[in-house]
Amino acid sequence: MTILSPRGDARTESRGDGGGGAPRLADIAAQAGVSEATVSRVLNGKAGVAGPTRTRVLAALDVLGYERPVRLKRRSAGLVGLVIPELTNPIFPAFAQVIEQVLAGHGYTPVLCTQMPGGATEDELVEQLEERGVTGIVFLSGLHADTSADPSRYLKLAARGVPFVLINGFNEHIDAHFVSPDDRSAARMAVRHLVELGHERIGLAIGPTRYVPSRRKAEGFTEALRALLGAGVEEAEQRVQQTLFGVEGGHAAAGTLLDQGCTGIVCASDLMALGAVRAVRARGLDVPRDVSVVGFDDSPLIAFTDPPLTTVRQPVQAMATAAVDALLEEIDGNPVLGAPPSGSWGRTEFVFQPELVVRGSTAQRR
Repeated sequence: MTILSPRGDARTESRGDGGGGAPRLADIAAQAGVSEATVSRVLNGKAGVAGPTRTRVLAALDVLGYERPVRLKRRSAGLVGLVIPELTNPIFPAFAQVIEQVLAGHGYTPVLCTQMPGGATEDELVEQLEERGVTGIVFLSGLHADTSADPSRYLKLAARGVPFVLINGFNEHIDAHFVSPDDRSAARMAVRHLVELGHERIGLAIGPTRYVPSRRKAEGFTEALRALLGAGVEEAEQRVQQTLFGVEGGHAAAGTLLDQGCTGIVCASDLMALGAVRAVRARGLDVPRDVSVVGFDDSPLIAFTDPPLTTVRQPVQAMATAAVDALLEEIDGNPVLGAPPSGSWGRTEFVFQPELVVRGSTAQRR
């Protein structure tokens, strides 16, 4: 049986010889879904292996906890910054993981920059990234999503020749590529789900509407209430509760919506939905027997909450991959589908359809 030696070269030993815990080529091949011959070619640095296949083999090495041979350690194609708001909301690490994986697959080294209360601002992080000579930057839910923020910071960044792409939050004043989920559609499908379960008094808990994703969700929500339940404009707007992002904000907004007699609550994030569940239980009520709750994101582990959370899944893998692809195309100087005929960057937004995932936090209205 061929195994991988500690020196990193492929050698052959009998199946019963052990090998000091080093993974066999068969184990790597099974993990990567390729043949042992392909694994051997990758480990020995030989040509004739497609790029995606080579990446799967290297990923299998990493998963099995084995250090890559020195010959496989390639020089970085450049640094790419990733600026995100925080790590406490699990949807942001989920995005970061996919973005970093895709960048690494293209040979780029990701540099993670996280904004924390009292820490560096987005502008300060960008300045630090530029000082390190980054090849490009990915912004996730940054100031571009805040309609009260000055968009000129991005115009100046583009003028300095730094390629960038923006996720979650469209701004018509910024010439760049944007990647977003369809927030209006997400709110509409959540409302439709609750209406089909017999709920007639439905509320929405969102963050401040100066943020584009919140504003879009509110628009989709009110449209759905008017179309599906015949609610008036004023009534629909009263069912929208702006609050702080997070569990505490969801708890506060849900309390107000419960006072209005709502039996269904749609939340702008999974963390806010968990706060809504807590608010319902604090009143001696049950989820979903008395009140149904819908989240947004489908964050990791959210299927294992009590009850498992019905949520609208944000297509993280597709969005993150599209964002990196758009950034790399700009870095390479190639026009991307959707760019103006001149080939220059335009205000192009790639919108991805979310998916309703029904679990245990929603039920037929009693």
